[in-house]
Amino acid sequence: MTTLPAATPAQTIGPFYGCALPFDHGNELVPRGFPGAIRFHGTVTDGDGKPVPDALLEIWQADAHGNVAHTPGSLHRDSWTFTGFGRVATGDDGHFSFTTVEPGATDSGRAPFIAVTVFGRGLLNRLFTRAYVPGPSCDDEPVLTSLPAYRRRTLISERDAQGLRFDIRLQGDGETVFLRFPGQ
Repeated sequence: MTTLPAATPAQTIGPFYGCALPFDHGNELVPRGFPGAIRFHGTVTDGDGKPVPDALLEIWQADAHGNVAHTPGSLHRDSWTFTGFGRVATGDDGHFSFTTVEPGATDSGRAPFIAVTVFGRGLLNRLFTRAYVPGPSCDDEPVLTSLPAYRRRTLISERDAQGLRFDIRLQGDGETVFLRFPGQ
């Protein structure tokens, strides 16, 4: 009878491929000055509220009309094609920033959102969350209404002078709600 070796835990996230992850203008889903451009930004903090200086965030989103891009080449930035994908690392202060457009709802009666994935040291797996655009459509959004009221607010971005602010708390009081998808 052959005994199989014990299972080992998953590898923690990088920076194993630091030279391959960043790409030119990865934080610009649209260039600055693009009609309707906004800043989608925030800070990633740990369970003690301290900034996480080495997280990597990816976002996916619909355009302002709720259309999801199906064009290949999302890593190529040509200053006019909206691809709906961006990637950026946090700074020493835990802050991240994207230049994008405010997304439209992809389905009638649903709230528009930006899908966010967080990679970071000590995480055995990436974390998925959503940054909903604040507004009345959030009142009936099934994902939000499935949560207790005090947890919903961690998924709704805030408007500011530059666009949308979305802070991500990895643990502790005010921890951001993270989502799980089938097969993950």
